[in-house]
Amino acid sequence: MSVSKKGLLGTGATFVALASMVASTFGVMQTSNANSISNQQAPVLLAQGKKLSNLTVIFPSRSDSTDLQTKANAVAKFLSNELKIPVKAQIGDDTAAVEALRANRADVAFLSSRPALKAEQLANAKLYLAEVRDNYSGRYTYNSIFVVPNNSPLKTRNNAKATLEQLRGKRMAFTSPTSGSGFIFPVSELVKQGFVPNRDRMDGFFGQIAYGGNYSKALQAVVRGQADVAVVSEYALFPPYITAQEKNQLRVLHKISGVPAHGIAIDDDVPVQDRERLINALLKLNQSQNNQLLRNLYNSNELVRVDHNRHLAPVREALNRVGIAP
Repeated sequence: MSVSKKGLLGTGATFVALASMVASTFGVMQTSNANSISNQQAPVLLAQGKKLSNLTVIFPSRSDSTDLQTKANAVAKFLSNELKIPVKAQIGDDTAAVEALRANRADVAFLSSRPALKAEQLANAKLYLAEVRDNYSGRYTYNSIFVVPNNSPLKTRNNAKATLEQLRGKRMAFTSPTSGSGFIFPVSELVKQGFVPNRDRMDGFFGQIAYGGNYSKALQAVVRGQADVAVVSEYALFPPYITAQEKNQLRVLHKISGVPAHGIAIDDDVPVQDRERLINALLKLNQSQNNQLLRNLYNSNELVRVDHNRHLAPVREALNRVGIAP
């Protein structure tokens, strides 16, 4: 989902309103030209709707992805060869990917967990595959972590309540108000432990709240002494998010497990038999001869089948607890 950035300095306000899910424009990844997705025709089905004749896949921009157009094009070419139909790769953020699924301008999208819920709500799309990374603690789930300076007086206690109680009056750097591991899950934990009533009323607990806009800036606020604690994903403690030198100045105070990994959503307009062929083609990216194509995208090393409802249940619960609609 698209993240609105807010500078860390001068951010005494407790919360910024969540940006609504709105349509935006994609850059179409083609060899010879680039067109707005809003001007694209919807994917074409053959007369009886029994077979997909072309495929459009959305690849969201992420902070750890570089030269994504070239890499996405390579995956699209691979899928085209496997499925024997034209496959088009497009770049856009999570919000626009959901809108493209809703408007039948895309068939498939790589999505994080909250946008995947939105895609289900608006387009009846479901997550069929999840990404696995070497630095995910739970294979296709990962930890949200509270990070403090190495020399912080804050200590990890024998339970979550005792540990998080120490944050009262401290300066907190959230990643962004739309981040799962950098806002939704940690705030859900604070609500669960009784420290705050909801996401809108945290000023009575923290001394200051800031939003870094991304993992790097939230962590660097702690490194630079602008915040006492930051919340991020566990994999943000590695390059390209921060340097090894910066990591050595930080330690994990508390972790929340079970954050659902990003995955691949497929629109309900894709016929069942084509959906299975597509899933099987994507799973071939796990094979050694194809795996670099997958790793190049988002540093994932494997795709695994998941049950949509089971995989996304933790984020549904967290959103409900903090009072945020999907």
